[in-house]
Amino acid sequence: MTVDAHHHVWDLSVRDQDWLTGPGLRPLRRNFGLSDLAPEASAAGVDRTVLVQTVTVPEETPELLALAEAHESVAGVVGWTDLVRPDIADELARLRALPGGRYLKGVRHQVQGESDPGWLLRPDVRRGLAAAADAGLAYDLVVLPHQLPACAAAAASLPRLTFVLDHLGKPPVASGALEPWASDVRALAALPNTVCKLSGLVTEADRDSWTVDDLRPYADVVLDAFGPGRLMFGSDWPVCTLAASYGDVLAAARELAGGLDAAERRQLFETTATRVYDL
Repeated sequence: MTVDAHHHVWDLSVRDQDWLTGPGLRPLRRNFGLSDLAPEASAAGVDRTVLVQTVTVPEETPELLALAEAHESVAGVVGWTDLVRPDIADELARLRALPGGRYLKGVRHQVQGESDPGWLLRPDVRRGLAAAADAGLAYDLVVLPHQLPACAAAAASLPRLTFVLDHLGKPPVASGALEPWASDVRALAALPNTVCKLSGLVTEADRDSWTVDDLRPYADVVLDAFGPGRLMFGSDWPVCTLAASYGDVLAAARELAGGLDAAERRQLFETTATRVYDL
């Protein structure tokens, strides 16, 4: 069994994806639905998936929950809600009561778009994060490398909340540089309430000419720092299609995990995601 712990869907007739700007993202300016993903996931041997938010609008999360309710392959949803709203605890309870609400397993915010590198440490944000912990949810971190120190500080201050680092914190794969990203990732991984997704690497590499060897130094850092028991595979479909097919992304991850034994590979490709997101 293989779990894809990170993918998206969107329908541009429902709402615009305002982050899809510039010629580099033009191939993504079309609809991507579960019916598009299903044959690729099935061919790759993926049995269950986690559907992740893309835009910071309150209407999206109920739609994702309804998709999970209607599609057996979707085992969990990481949605968005405004963490700084004063009634955040009530809002999380409301989402849980919606059709498909039992599939809400985590929340995230586009922290990578926040100009304040310490956004996660603001008192109003920390209050929202604490409410997520109280609700039994995980918190996905979609951040840039310079924001990793704040991630570690937030995780240290909220030990009851599991923080899930998406896309390894977007390391500079194309340049080949490791520092300071590697040191900051290791500092985050030193905290027991942190987990990382082996995802998003192909789009941080040279999208036209990447090789598995280009990705390996970054995968090796997180494999060593988190260990397979705190790592989970994610395709980042359809964003990954800018650089690779769904099958190629999974094949690359399996090659990067080639040094693991069977039990460790099962952790990376199934049991970590199942445990962290209570799938």
